[in-house]
Amino acid sequence: MDLATTPNEIELRSSDRTLRIYWADDHATVYKTRDVRLMCRCAGCVDEMTGKPLLDPATVPDTIEASSIEEVGNYGIRIQWSSGHNTGIYTWERLRKSDPTQSS
Repeated sequence: MDLATTPNEIELRSSDRTLRIYWADDHATVYKTRDVRLMCRCAGCVDEMTGKPLLDPATVPDTIEASSIEEVGNYGIRIQWSSGHNTGIYTWERLRKSDPTQSS
């Protein structure tokens, strides 16, 4: 088990539109919800064959919110977005690598 990619707690904060993940290695990551939405790697957001982004960032408002979060297995989460989008799976590994406070 890698403590760096094992979450202890996940917190959605609508007051400041953030997603907070508290990791088992005692690190906490704060993501802006819009930034997380733009990380979606589902087939509707990224071309499966080329990896080319299909989601136009200009279509994702700063006011987008995560309505709910569902754990997917032991490897990530699925988010229901206020826009209705909900097909992406965000793996713990990808979320930790995308930590805005740390370099990869």
